[in-house]
Amino acid sequence: MGDRIAFDSEEHMVVGMAGTAVRLRADSGAEQVVLAGHLMAAADFVVLDAAGAPTSTPMVEPFRLLEALPAEVVAAAEQWREHLVEVETGLAPGAVAGTGPRPGYDPLTTTLAERQRAKAAELGAGLRTIELKRARYLQQGLWGLVDQRTARRFDVAGQTDARVVAVLRELIAAETDASTGTRSRLIRRTVKRLEELHGPGTVPLPGRSAFYALVDRLSTGRHTFGSAVTRRQLANRPDGAFTATAPARPGEQVQIDSTPIDVMVLAADGVPVRADLTIAIDVATRTICAAVLRPVGTKAVDAALLLAKMLVPEPMRPGWSAALAMASSVLPHERLLAVDARMREAAARPVIAPEQVVVDHGRVFISETFTRACERLGISIQPARKGTPTDKGVVEATFAAIKTLFAQHVAGFKGANPTLRGRDVAAVWTVGELQDLLDEWLIVGWAHRPHDALRDPNAPRRMLTPNERYAALVAVAGYLPLTLGGTDYLELLPVVWRAINDYGIRVEHRTYDSPDLGPLRRQHSGLSGKRGLWEVHYDPYDLAQVFVRIPDGWVTAPWTHRNLVTAPFADFTWRHARRLVAESGRDVTEAEIARALDALLTRAEHGPDKAGARVAARTRTAAATTARPPVEPQEITAAPEAGAPGTGAQVIPFGVFDADAEAERWL
Repeated sequence: MGDRIAFDSEEHMVVGMAGTAVRLRADSGAEQVVLAGHLMAAADFVVLDAAGAPTSTPMVEPFRLLEALPAEVVAAAEQWREHLVEVETGLAPGAVAGTGPRPGYDPLTTTLAERQRAKAAELGAGLRTIELKRARYLQQGLWGLVDQRTARRFDVAGQTDARVVAVLRELIAAETDASTGTRSRLIRRTVKRLEELHGPGTVPLPGRSAFYALVDRLSTGRHTFGSAVTRRQLANRPDGAFTATAPARPGEQVQIDSTPIDVMVLAADGVPVRADLTIAIDVATRTICAAVLRPVGTKAVDAALLLAKMLVPEPMRPGWSAALAMASSVLPHERLLAVDARMREAAARPVIAPEQVVVDHGRVFISETFTRACERLGISIQPARKGTPTDKGVVEATFAAIKTLFAQHVAGFKGANPTLRGRDVAAVWTVGELQDLLDEWLIVGWAHRPHDALRDPNAPRRMLTPNERYAALVAVAGYLPLTLGGTDYLELLPVVWRAINDYGIRVEHRTYDSPDLGPLRRQHSGLSGKRGLWEVHYDPYDLAQVFVRIPDGWVTAPWTHRNLVTAPFADFTWRHARRLVAESGRDVTEAEIARALDALLTRAEHGPDKAGARVAARTRTAAATTARPPVEPQEITAAPEAGAPGTGAQVIPFGVFDADAEAERWL
């Protein structure tokens, strides 16, 4: 109301408004009612004069910035506000009701200019100061009265020459992949670099203390003088904002990875080793679908069998609490049982069929065995970008959680590095025993534990457990069981191509034979691309038999010396037994390796013998010294003692320890 506008080649005054209708009165006296949308869309529409409108829009006070200022600075600004409010209204803020203006500040008898001059005289300030303070207060509120010197942002470089700062930033960035050094080394390199670029004495340098303080400010958050691993991890983070992956159904994305677990375990030969842990975690529900522990490095078959293990319900085991059963959990057991009969005696671990798996570029996950397993199960593989662990950050964070929630509580925990390791850390559990403990913990310690990444969107303070999240999503997405038969597991095993001879099949110096192979001996497989060889599948963790694909199905061929070994054995156990026999210096035969293997497994079954281990160590040391090439003896002639007949005795010195030769013996 009251604004003067230009419209329809004439000047008008706004004399009335009703809803979206505007009544205009032209200078000629004519009046008209126009829709506001039509008026403001006109090409010649201009607001000529806004009646009573301020010259500029006031700014909302930055309250949080005021809270960050020193208390005395805010108090000084509030004192100025009281004086300016008195100039504007005649009364100070918070005046008691009925209080009148002081002489010289009554708006009824004085003008604004007179009140400003009275305030300048009262405070001993200039009139221009009062005018500027009032203008800033009207525009910015209390923030306009703050001494802006106290709110000025701090420059980390201070008054240091820009050339020094540029070289320092360059050298700090170069420290990312270098070994961690000290600040003095960085300062020395900075001085040398400045002399190379600009000449000696050309660039002014800060003092010693100021130089060290500048280095600390510029290296903040980079771990330049801390852990080299942390420094590289921080530098490897993407520059852009992190984008969270938000799958909407179980199995939409599953992340798989392997890492050594910080627990010492007993291998098959009774030697303490550090096991590898391979897990698959569903991103939507944060359910650890399956976890496998293996010694002596993870193999491709471990990752392939991990996929198969995800598709099978975890059975209840003797000794487990009834609370771990699926029937006692929040999972929709009755509805799942109606679809999949395998759920009857299942534990409370969801069965999730992955649609996509995210893996890194490790040999295990780019192998033909793992790729073939994914193709057979209808799973797409999404490789993470090289050197980008954030592509599978969920599984990386889960490994850290397993260390905190499980591994550190297990006997034999040795810490992440030698600085965190205790004294006399001994392996107590075998790999199989630790696997049983881990399977139980995945249900009672993980599936039933609230997860920070699983928050109810309608109640953000409430965290859901993986099982609760699965129950909510499976009700929407549904469940379709994917069952595997015996032949499906055989397809997941590694493959070698061999000929079927009269004696059978030879794999890694082991002979396998079966009467069912009789008609196929010395026969062509029909696969010209494989030169007539036959497809043989084997389990690296049980070499007691192999599986041969024939036109009519599969033939199981046992090891010919299987009766000499009473327990399953893995390929690394076989290699160790073969090396023990070879070190005896005799010709290695398959039967001798089998006997050594049986003795090794028997010894592992009864646990390590510490006294025997010490005796064996001394025996190996003595044998190594005996087998070492002798040093050429030197004749040393000693002066005969008084009265002793003949010449001095011949002295043969001890052999000198050769570290390189000793290392070759143990490889």
